Amino acid sequence: MSYRAPVAEFRFLFDHVVDLGQVTATERFAEAAGDVTDAILTEAGRMCEEVLAPLQRVGDQHPAVLENGVVRTSPGFAEGYRAIAEGGWISTSAPPEYGGMGLPQALTTAVNEMMASACLSLQLNPLMTQGQIEALEHHASEELKALYLPKLISGAWSGTMNLTEPQAGSDVGALRSRAEPAGDGTYRITGQKIFISWADNDFTENVCHLVLARLPDGAPGTKGISLFMVPKRLPNPDGSVGEANSLRVVSLEHKMGLHGSPTAVMEYDGATGWMVGEPHKGMAAMFTMMNNARLGVGVQGIGVAEGAFQKALAFALERRQGRAPIENPTGTIIDHADVRRMLMTMKAETFAARAIALANAIATDMEKATGTADWAARAALLTPITKAFGTETGMKVAELGMQVHGGMGYIEETGAAQFYRDVRVTAIYEGTNGIQAMDLVGRKMRDGGEAAFRLIDEIEKDAEAARGRLPDLAGPVWEAAETLRETTEWLVAQGDINERFAGAIPFLRAFARVLGGHYHLRAAIAEGGNGPRTALARFYVTRLLPEHTGLCAHARAGAADLYALAPEEFAA
Repeated sequence: MSYRAPVAEFRFLFDHVVDLGQVTATERFAEAAGDVTDAILTEAGRMCEEVLAPLQRVGDQHPAVLENGVVRTSPGFAEGYRAIAEGGWISTSAPPEYGGMGLPQALTTAVNEMMASACLSLQLNPLMTQGQIEALEHHASEELKALYLPKLISGAWSGTMNLTEPQAGSDVGALRSRAEPAGDGTYRITGQKIFISWADNDFTENVCHLVLARLPDGAPGTKGISLFMVPKRLPNPDGSVGEANSLRVVSLEHKMGLHGSPTAVMEYDGATGWMVGEPHKGMAAMFTMMNNARLGVGVQGIGVAEGAFQKALAFALERRQGRAPIENPTGTIIDHADVRRMLMTMKAETFAARAIALANAIATDMEKATGTADWAARAALLTPITKAFGTETGMKVAELGMQVHGGMGYIEETGAAQFYRDVRVTAIYEGTNGIQAMDLVGRKMRDGGEAAFRLIDEIEKDAEAARGRLPDLAGPVWEAAETLRETTEWLVAQGDINERFAGAIPFLRAFARVLGGHYHLRAAIAEGGNGPRTALARFYVTRLLPEHTGLCAHARAGAADLYALAPEEFAA
């Protein structure tokens, strides 16, 4: 089965569900209106179908390898990367003054999803570069921006982020990497980093590492960390690459999936680096890159969900097995009720996750275009939801895709299992989904829940307006939003943060469930209340939305029962 880019789906969402029009109505993004959006979606979709999709299985079966200190990438990946770079798909939202297109993040989000569906292992490379571009744009000196941004935007150079160390995973403040001033404005970076995605390749001129390290006077914890640009090869003043820097790829990890994406242990031995941002403020600069990547990683999950769904649907339309008690059967397994349940779930969940991610990107664009605090708060609120729900949707849909295939889903030759193996890490990297949920109930609720309540108000307003046309959908969505409101009120009233953390995951899932109902309702209204989108919305509201009740109850249960067993009693 060949991947088909869901271009029409993005157009529908932009026009009727998340309202890209409000973005293109602003002065900053006026050039993205109409034909430009269509052209971007069409051309990116074609590239994904024709160039990237054929590399999906190649990367899995012929992983990247380390030979004599040089990373050799999977066959065809160099050509695939060149198509991405030459098409401008790294730089759709990058600043025009350095060679980017300056288009809305919403369009980049759609393009990234299609690339992730086609070949996730390769798509991870430009995703890292996009995050680095944004971090440099906001925090680097003018000199660093002038040197690095044109190269990263063109795709001549690629970027990475280096946070994790063997003893410092999610607890970044425990890192030991050191940065010593060299006396000439540069720094000598020494330390080891692990889990570095696309730490090296054989198709870009240079690899630019953003590395967190501590200055000699850096305080313990995250407040004493600084950020440094540490390139693989030192750039000459004219932007050409010069001599090798004092860093190396120690080894590549043997992973469950994403075999085509080299994940490395990196060693820095007095490597030359340049500070990005202010001393001891490295986490703020890195969070710019991480927030960009968290939206991107959520979209990776959605991309895998789309790919897994397409493959499962194709199999269900071909596989003949048993007889179903329905009129006018096709003779294939799509006649069976349980196969229909799985396929409907896959399609409904993917739509919900995609709409949430695009709404997140729209909020980011509106904040950039207007500078409005409410849009900034909306984008911040939706980021952990996008990341966690998007990746969980990818895992769930990939798993269901294997189930639709039956025994053949467990056989590697079908390719169904690869979707699950590849997507599993997305719930872990760029901040585990548990950390996303803690961020949602912690940092994102420091406003007393105001941003959350504004979004809930919007959901209820839309549902109330739809009661006359689709009461069987609008009523449950309104009631679910009200339950979410009550749970949010309980949450923000808790003085003990651990009471919030105990229910963070179910709260995030409940929020995503209600948002999914909201966007499905909008789709049904846009369709006129009678058609396939309305049928899909009815499936979601009837069978999936009710989960919010149990999730909200779980979120309000507090922490006491989680600590009812002593550590030694777990093994009893």
